[in-house]
Amino acid sequence: MKKVFIFGVGYCARVIARTLLAEGYSVSGTTRDTNKIAELEADGIAISHFSGNAPMKDAKAALRGTGFLLVSVQPDTDAGGDAVLRHHGRDLGALTGPGGPLKRIAYLSTTAVYGNRDGAWTDESTPVAPRSKRARQRCAAEQSWRDFAGKYGVELDIYRLSGIYGPGRSPIVGLRSGGARAIVKPGHVFNRIHVEDIALCVAAGFAGDQPGALYNIADDEPAPPEDVMAHAAKLCGLPPPPLEDFATADMTPMARSFYSETKRIRNTLMKSRLGVALRYPTYRQGLKALVERGE
Repeated sequence: MKKVFIFGVGYCARVIARTLLAEGYSVSGTTRDTNKIAELEADGIAISHFSGNAPMKDAKAALRGTGFLLVSVQPDTDAGGDAVLRHHGRDLGALTGPGGPLKRIAYLSTTAVYGNRDGAWTDESTPVAPRSKRARQRCAAEQSWRDFAGKYGVELDIYRLSGIYGPGRSPIVGLRSGGARAIVKPGHVFNRIHVEDIALCVAAGFAGDQPGALYNIADDEPAPPEDVMAHAAKLCGLPPPPLEDFATADMTPMARSFYSETKRIRNTLMKSRLGVALRYPTYRQGLKALVERGE
């Protein structure tokens, strides 16, 4: 049985894990939240605790036989760099080489590394231009994994994800709770991607035998957030929240920074190389499915 090890079984990686389990993989991984260990193990995922601040216990036993590695851990903002490589780079390196099981790594990154593109179309050939500290750390982490893959001869796929949504994480949640807002900034658009479509992409990458590559993972239709909110409200049979002008809206600095970058992401390579047909090519299909499931 093919074994996958996931560093960071959070919201997105948990859906990926379920997809891989359904396809016959054995899946193990880590969480930093000890309260979630039992819940994740109930999904069929063997879980170890890894805080990112220290190595996980019995790492060699946990990683033994790993053929596919998924890294879904944010860059270490305190110590700098990538916590997985800092604490377990040698352990992972020992899995490579002649006879070693580790053949492929998937690293989950973000389209934020492209910075602000003033709404321009952006593909994998677009130079990175990170503006935020977090995006700069992502660029550094990507390069650390490229260096590791090159040193040990492992195929590396980097997935730059657009705005993630799915069960429990969509405009519907805010509408139902009464906390939704519709901030309007003319010209501001961005892509989204349903978490199940991310899982399809990673599974396709693991199943393929092509050299490692960089992929933008995004839907087919970049859209203004107020349009998405209005559509979600219509599906739910609820009134949309009142439109608020970005220039005068009361927002936290972090929320306001979200509106400082706008870009349109091309997903052509994702489709042509991975052969993925999105289940939810736009937010319309994705939100409709969430409502139909009782979200």
